[in-house]
Amino acid sequence: MSEPGTTETSSGAKPRFTVRSGDDPTYDVDPGKGWILFAGIMLGIVGVLNVIFGIAAVDDSRFFVRDVEFVISDLQTWGWFLIVVGAAQLLTSVGVFRMSEAARWAGIAFASINIVVQFLVLPAHPGWALMVFFVDVIIIFGLLTYGGRDRYSLRG
Repeated sequence: MSEPGTTETSSGAKPRFTVRSGDDPTYDVDPGKGWILFAGIMLGIVGVLNVIFGIAAVDDSRFFVRDVEFVISDLQTWGWFLIVVGAAQLLTSVGVFRMSEAARWAGIAFASINIVVQFLVLPAHPGWALMVFFVDVIIIFGLLTYGGRDRYSLRG
């Protein structure tokens, strides 16, 4: 006699794999896993980019200076701020992958901070700042909607 969900071959041997239907109650669905994966990856990428831009600002690079007036006139201070925020975003992205509730809220906070940062960078690179702004909005959406421990209650 075969077990439910398995079939026997003509020789009586069980196959090496089990065929399950989509409505099998043992099929475990993780709602929002893609959103969490996306939010963690994007938070890490934005963190790396902020570290790179911070190093460029500390190094007195011409990357930020295009006859543009900045709110913060000291590019060194701005660079160190970007390095600190970028490093914190990198650490937070690791915590998001480890499903830490504290990292989830820190990720939401750092993505919100990065939205403000992108508005400050807007005069130098408007296209880039708007793209990163929208990525931050999607990060916040993913972490707020699917990042919590109660996301399993979202099953249909």
